[in-house]
Amino acid sequence: MNKNLVNEAESLLNPAKTNRRDFLKTTAVATMGVGYVAAAEPVMAQAIKTDFEGIVAQEVTFSSKGFDVPAYVARPKVTPKKGLPVIFVISEIFGVHEYIADVARRFAKQGYLAIAPDLFTRAGDPNTLGTMAEILKEIVGKTPDEQVLSDISAGVAWAGKNGGDIKRVGITGFCWGGRITWLACAQIPQMRAGVAWYGRLVGDKTPNNPLHPVDLAPQMKAPVLGLYGSADTGIPLETVEQMKQALQAAKNNKAAQAAKFEIYPEAPHAFHADYRATYREGPAKDGWDKCLAWLKQQGVV
Repeated sequence: MNKNLVNEAESLLNPAKTNRRDFLKTTAVATMGVGYVAAAEPVMAQAIKTDFEGIVAQEVTFSSKGFDVPAYVARPKVTPKKGLPVIFVISEIFGVHEYIADVARRFAKQGYLAIAPDLFTRAGDPNTLGTMAEILKEIVGKTPDEQVLSDISAGVAWAGKNGGDIKRVGITGFCWGGRITWLACAQIPQMRAGVAWYGRLVGDKTPNNPLHPVDLAPQMKAPVLGLYGSADTGIPLETVEQMKQALQAAKNNKAAQAAKFEIYPEAPHAFHADYRATYREGPAKDGWDKCLAWLKQQGVV
């Protein structure tokens, strides 16, 4: 199997609590934003539940090169004349489940038009597959970066026609979505800022993943805040250091020079995922505060 996909899987798993087969057997998502990927983990009571007071949320579709991409969208009930700041919420490899939908609602509570697109929709539904290996091979492995970025760009255009201010667009993502956040901030001109939660920075080059964040440092169009854990077994700190050096070497690129990292001591991968045993309240809350502050500092909101 592609080493990139293996690394993605190893980061997501909590080896002390579950194995690949048990992890996937617990997956239960009926519709977009309903149900959790790791429903059987014994820490579900800690999962954050964001209500709908003052906001509205719905599933929409937008056209991307003739294909209808579904997305979970949350927004304030009232849209100001100047439009809403836009934030894209990019999922882990499991697509748009309740955790991602809840994060979108959290952003809506902060005044954003939050869009969580189902970027795996062409390849299929991860919840119909029985093992981690199948999801990686049949879903993630068949989803090209070029297609993902094209879909996000189409989402920006949709936002501009539906109450969003496309001069104020940001992106944040978790795990697989963290890597996509870096790519989007290097390749989508409308992006103003990004926040990457434990997104992979280096990897093997393949037809579907021809470039990784470390390769794109000189091309950054928007500054990224990277939030990482020192105990992440899938993203060694030396790869974070590689990325830092690549950004620092891009002397004439303001966005690259403006990028920042926050490394949380002893935090594992997926420390923000409040529905999982990997959740760490301190780093998760601090990271969220820094995420909001970063987006404000960069003029998204």
